[in-house]
Amino acid sequence: MGDFSGHISIKSTKSNTSYNSSVLDQENFDIKELKKIPEVETAQSYASLSGILRTKENFAGIILKGVGKDFDKNRFQKFLTSGEIPDYTEKGYNNDIMLSEQIAKGLHLKVNDSITAVFSKEDQKPIYRKFVVKAIYNTDIKLIDELFVIGDINHVRKIQNMEKTDIGGVDIFLKDFDKTDAVFPQVEKIIGYKNYTEKTTDKYPQILQWIEIFDTNISVILGIMLVVVVINIIMVLLILIIERTNSIGVLKTLGADNNQIRAIFINYTLLIIIPGLIVGNLIGIGLLLIQKYFGIIKLNPKEYYISTVPVDLNLGYILALSLGILVVSAISLILPSYLISRISPAKVVKYN
Repeated sequence: MGDFSGHISIKSTKSNTSYNSSVLDQENFDIKELKKIPEVETAQSYASLSGILRTKENFAGIILKGVGKDFDKNRFQKFLTSGEIPDYTEKGYNNDIMLSEQIAKGLHLKVNDSITAVFSKEDQKPIYRKFVVKAIYNTDIKLIDELFVIGDINHVRKIQNMEKTDIGGVDIFLKDFDKTDAVFPQVEKIIGYKNYTEKTTDKYPQILQWIEIFDTNISVILGIMLVVVVINIIMVLLILIIERTNSIGVLKTLGADNNQIRAIFINYTLLIIIPGLIVGNLIGIGLLLIQKYFGIIKLNPKEYYISTVPVDLNLGYILALSLGILVVSAISLILPSYLISRISPAKVVKYN
């Protein structure tokens, strides 16, 4: 999401709810100053325009996002499914465009096919442009894939009657997405009073809400798993105590107190847990690596915004979770271990 439209965007305050860009005020804003912020990796200018792609059999409403010579081709490369990213040098008019896979399938287009675009302006006749499909991309985000076409910014400038150096906005890409909130005020200070900034999380709030729901589900699942683990561990300890009632009686007869015997059983139970924890981690990490590099488990991008289950392998989290499980297990064993104090050596010996 952020790699397509920037982690932070700058637009003109004249912009309305339409996708047609208003000219960004550059008198009080210098994009070079923006790039001096340490957390900013790169920034690219753009201008957008709504229109229609039309074939003999079908049509599709689109947003032509015009980009220029500062377009981050390396960042966009990950989205490409076929073709090559065109060079938008801002010299003349480049007729090469990049379509989303969804639009291309709907219009039955492939790389190197020609397509006619129709743009309209108030009180004017429709404006026609003929483009060539140079590449096809896929972000798995429906809100982007069903609308956006990437093309030359000079076409947007020409249709919108912009000047040669005018732009409609700036997409800012950060080195670390988690620092968006920290960088946002710094960007606001240098853009001038005629422009405004927008975070990608504010631009696509429905995706953020979905992620928050997903995080809640993870917390619930982890909670249920922890309860199951604790119950199983307590059952293991109780079974060990019941099976070794005679041994407990003998140890008490030889002078061992309840605390010493409890420590023996708790440590023994933890020794049973640790190998299982190690094996479980190895199996889990192995499955996660398979998913990360081969994407075996698929998702419907229309519902989940992604085509495969994402994997974030963080060894710090894994170690912390494993250590947490050991600590919780040790604490949960304390209460049931007090059953040992109720075992009488005399009764055990008499029973035998």
